[in-house]
Amino acid sequence: MLHPFQPSHRHLRFAPLAITLAAGVAVAAPAGNADREIATAKVRATVATQIDTVAGAQLHLHHAVNCLVGPHGSGWDAAAEAKSENHCTGLGNGAIADSGHDVAVHHAAETALHAAQAGLKANTLDAVHRYAHEVLAALDRAQHAEPAKP
Repeated sequence: MLHPFQPSHRHLRFAPLAITLAAGVAVAAPAGNADREIATAKVRATVATQIDTVAGAQLHLHHAVNCLVGPHGSGWDAAAEAKSENHCTGLGNGAIADSGHDVAVHHAAETALHAAQAGLKANTLDAVHRYAHEVLAALDRAQHAEPAKP
């Protein structure tokens, strides 16, 4: 007689199916954390406002962009990640993608992205800093956005 918690061989035939389904559910589940990606992008933008070279400030704006768009998003800059670590590794697919149906957060993250991209094209430190402050303002709005009511 089998112990109540001891599986019989007949139950083992379903093990490969169970493992496959569990793996599929794990892959299909949303992995993103828009809140953490936004917070990390905000840190990078804050650092960009404090750096005293255009190239240095823009590198941190690149990191902010990468946190907003994620590794598969349009605008991802692998070269920036090669220069220093990806601060959003493992957090998700980028704040814009991971904001889901939260329109206010999504819009604020898109606004931050556009400001960061403008800062990447700027030629003076003052301009880069100005755009980095715009990124911060937009990310503040994203963090304080009221969730949409159903």
